[in-house]
This record gives sequence, C-alpha cells and structure tokens, in this order.
Amino acid sequence: MSKILVFYGSYRSDRQGIRLARFLIDSLSDRGHDVELVDARTVGLPILDRMFKEYPAGEAPAAMASLARKIVAADGFVFVTGEYNWGVQPGLKNLTDHFLEEWFFRPAGIVSYSAGRLAGARAASAWHPTLSEMGMVVVPSTVAVGQIGKSLAEDGTPTEESLEAIGRALERFAADLEWWMDAAAAQRAVKKPPY
Repeated sequence: MSKILVFYGSYRSDRQGIRLARFLIDSLSDRGHDVELVDARTVGLPILDRMFKEYPAGEAPAAMASLARKIVAADGFVFVTGEYNWGVQPGLKNLTDHFLEEWFFRPAGIVSYSAGRLAGARAASAWHPTLSEMGMVVVPSTVAVGQIGKSLAEDGTPTEESLEAIGRALERFAADLEWWMDAAAAQRAVKKPPY
C-alpha cells in the first residue's frame, strides 16, 4: 500500500473539479492505497512570501509545517488541475511553490479538467515541466476530463456517458503511478538521494 496525496487547487465557490478529486480518491483507495486530499483552499497558505525551507526550524506556520511532513511521507502525488485562461490554477501553483526539497524523488501524475471539450489539456501541459523542475518524476499517462459538470456527478461518480472513457484512462494512469511509486521507493531504500 502506498501513501498518495491528491492535490486540488480551485478556490472558486462553485468548484466542479472537486468531483474529479473525489473520483480519484475513491478509485485509488479501491486499488489499496492510502489516499488523502490536500485542498489548497482548506490548507489556506498565504500568497508565497517565504518557502517552507526559508523559515528557521520550528517557525513555519503550522499549516505549512504539517503539509511539509505529509509531502515527505508520501510515496506519490496526483495534481488535479483545472485550466484558467490556458494556464494553471493559481491556488494550486501557490501551494506547490511553498515547497521544494520535500517533493524530490517521488512520482507525480497530472489529472486535468475543464468545462469545455479540451479537458484542461493546456494546463496539464504547463504542469509537466513545472513538476519536473521541482524534482518529481511525472508519469507519462494522464486523465483528462472535459465538460466536467456533465462527466461526473457531485459525488465524483462518472456519468453513464463518460464511465468507459474515464475508467480506461484511470486504469493506465494508476498503473503508471504505481510502477513509479514502487521504483522510487525501492531506489530510496537502497541509495541516498544525491542532494
């Protein structure tokens, strides 16, 4: 069993992407993983002024220190991102930028969505180099859900029309993430990271 953190970053009052986050949590839990939602709005970090590592030991805000411990203890990450004007969600980007070394040598998967038919593809494309630069291995498979309000019910259950496509994408995505989590954990167990 692996520990997976699912990050979600919308601050909007009528959040549609939370449906996708719920679906991922349920689906990955059903595969035997310990999965936890990290909701940027709930965590409530301020706009980035100082990164976690820039605080003297024991002086970082409690929410930031707590999240740093969770990130370090995780085996892998899933970033659920909407597309805002062809780009990434500012809430999710702000949350991730508070940390750096904490992310190192762990795999990350990108799951995107939008209200339109392109399913957040441009946001997913923008996240890939960002997460790589932050020291994560980004798995090649993705899940992309267009017309989010019609594709998933409020509880995160895929609608009849989207069930097959989302299920097929999730199966490959989850298998890729699991492979990389196992590989990274095995490597960390026998060899100290170089930095």
